[in-house]
Amino acid sequence: MAPLATLSKLFVLLLAAAAAQSPAPPDPPRPAFAEFVETLKTLALDKGVSAATVEAALTGLEPLEVVVERDRTQAETVLTIDQYLQRRLTRAFVRTANERAQAQRRALAAVSTHYGVSPRVVVAIWGMESNFGRFTGTRPTIQALATLAWDGRRGAFFTAELLDALHILDRGYIEIDRMKGSWAGAMGQAQFMPSSYLAHAQDFDGDGRRDIWGTLPDVFASIANYLKAYGWVSGQTWGREVRLPRGGAAPLVEEVGLRQSGCRAVRELTVPVPLAKWQALGVRSANGTALPAVARDASLLRAGSKSYLVYGNYEALLGYNCAHAYALAVGLLSDQIR
Repeated sequence: MAPLATLSKLFVLLLAAAAAQSPAPPDPPRPAFAEFVETLKTLALDKGVSAATVEAALTGLEPLEVVVERDRTQAETVLTIDQYLQRRLTRAFVRTANERAQAQRRALAAVSTHYGVSPRVVVAIWGMESNFGRFTGTRPTIQALATLAWDGRRGAFFTAELLDALHILDRGYIEIDRMKGSWAGAMGQAQFMPSSYLAHAQDFDGDGRRDIWGTLPDVFASIANYLKAYGWVSGQTWGREVRLPRGGAAPLVEEVGLRQSGCRAVRELTVPVPLAKWQALGVRSANGTALPAVARDASLLRAGSKSYLVYGNYEALLGYNCAHAYALAVGLLSDQIR
């Protein structure tokens, strides 16, 4: 007769096998859109949105199927970082950045003085996010967010963003017919999600509105305030291209180690160590000269065919969009703005 312990283990294994063969419970059926909108109305009222705003924004709403298609078929990034930078940082784009910076120099200077963020960086983000205000999105924000919340793939996230968008309307910052943006709900020339808008958007011209759609001082101040909230340090650059010693990046990464927390892009950076240590490990400026003799920590980033030492301000750029292609494009573009 088999020992009791053996029989118990066998019973557990049989249960595990049966559970593995059992089909996963089906997802609950999606409610009709009109029914879902009614639940949104109740939720919005419970969260303090006025009845007038709820009715104006949600009555007669229809789903935007194109938004669902965009959300489900987002293409994976197929461009390398080198290809991305080459396509984005064209001569025409850099020239436009300089022209816009010159045309808006007074507003940018005022924003820079107030928030401590370089005008060049503000212009670079403005260009990357909306092509200097030319392309801000055409999708009605409320309709897009309601559709994505109903679709369910990231329902909780988009429901929270929809409630924030309703609060923006309720406070009179923008009219509903002007509240437009990307298919995913990013709004205005700064491309803020509603939660980011409530946390970081600024009324720099003092007219009582945080107008990131059409008022450039508000756009610039909102971008600068966002970066400041993510740790931008006044007077410091974002980083620099460097030349690695013979042997490349692998021995340096093994010596210093990679980060263990943060978004994927942050975890691809090494632990920050002083520039003096990188100098001792054989890292040099891109032209082969010694690294700056300043007391500053830096992380190594191998991106495409090039390597960079990046500082805390680079992490603030990742806070805006946690992708090295984006953050490097902003940093490199800012370096080319006079």
